[in-house]
Amino acid sequence: MQPALSPSALRWPLWRKWLFCFSCIYLLLFISPLTWLGSVPEVGIVAGMYGAAESWLVELGNRYLFHVKDVLVPTNGSGDTSYGYAQLCFCGLAAVVGACLWVLLDRRRAHYARGYYWLLVLVRYFVAMNALGYGLIKLFALQMVAPSLSALATPLGDLLPMRFSWYFIGYSTPYQMFSGAAELTAGVLLLWRRTSTLGALVAAGVFLNVMMLNLCYDIPVKIFSIHLFALSVFLLLGDAGRLLNFFVFNRPTPPTPVLPALPWRWRVARLTLKTIFIALFALLPLYQFWQQKASAPTLTKGRLATGFFEVERFETAAPLPDSLRWHDVVFEANTTGSVGTTDTLLRQRYRRGYFAYTLDSTQSTIAFKKIAADSLPLFTLRYARPDSTRLVLRGTIRHDSVLIALRRQPRHFQLAERQFHWLSEANR
Repeated sequence: MQPALSPSALRWPLWRKWLFCFSCIYLLLFISPLTWLGSVPEVGIVAGMYGAAESWLVELGNRYLFHVKDVLVPTNGSGDTSYGYAQLCFCGLAAVVGACLWVLLDRRRAHYARGYYWLLVLVRYFVAMNALGYGLIKLFALQMVAPSLSALATPLGDLLPMRFSWYFIGYSTPYQMFSGAAELTAGVLLLWRRTSTLGALVAAGVFLNVMMLNLCYDIPVKIFSIHLFALSVFLLLGDAGRLLNFFVFNRPTPPTPVLPALPWRWRVARLTLKTIFIALFALLPLYQFWQQKASAPTLTKGRLATGFFEVERFETAAPLPDSLRWHDVVFEANTTGSVGTTDTLLRQRYRRGYFAYTLDSTQSTIAFKKIAADSLPLFTLRYARPDSTRLVLRGTIRHDSVLIALRRQPRHFQLAERQFHWLSEANR
């Protein structure tokens, strides 16, 4: 996967030099190697300055040239925001202008073989970094979650395509681990030059599937996933002739030119840097993700019994529209839950109101919050348990006194059964 670096390298045609210059500028802007070590204090200062300068240029370009949107929304959980597309336009425009100037000012240079080699190394490690990071998280089934009780109680037609696909993968832990193992394999193979072509082939297949999932299920990581697939293909371009001869035309093909062996000190240094790379960009993100998951509210202490509760009575002092009434309540296996209502007082997702709660067993009260991190509750209700299946809530919501009588239902969700049959006599 590396170009020959012999002094007798042929002079590149103008179009090839321009393509290299364009690719080099565009990929350096998109990959932003300086931001890889943004968590290091000294490097983080420089990376922050770089990020601020890039944001200013993107905003400036959008104001006078791109006009993606009047006010750009920065990237958040979605990478496909208006800022993301304006940033894409900026990278493309900067690469076109920069490549033209580069080729014009450096027109006497015969080729950029050595620069192409190091660009491939940079792209290879960028793809490996993402393949290792995503692969390890999926290998331990930490990225996609299985459908919760609230999700199972949500009508299928109310789910957005992204959430539907998320539950599709999270439902099956073995499938998620398999997809993570494939990404992890690609990342490991890309770390070594001798296996990098095979790694790029595996990465292209893996990220083609990821890209199509994002495009077909409207998952807002389209820009990034398209780039990961395109970069995997970019790594294969130098070997395109050899791969076509071997796989398509059934012709003999020579091996890839190999660089001279490095002195043992350089080999030790390279192995050390590779180990640090794996620790920083694979093991550390996995540890941080695991710590974040472990700190989530999953303890059984201080929670109500898990289950699906039907609302038998919902009484208020003043008449309420049906959209504000509660129809059912779900208490999850942690201190969270959801209500079958479109009341925007609660955090709305898929026509259900989600909440976190704090239980005070001494005062027999439940403090309802939108999210667990909120310092103040939305409202606090007193609770009573007449028997093991019933729960009665009393208190004030929106300055209106309420009485909510709940009864636990033995709700059975077939999707939660983890069904698998070698022998299937009918299509179920």
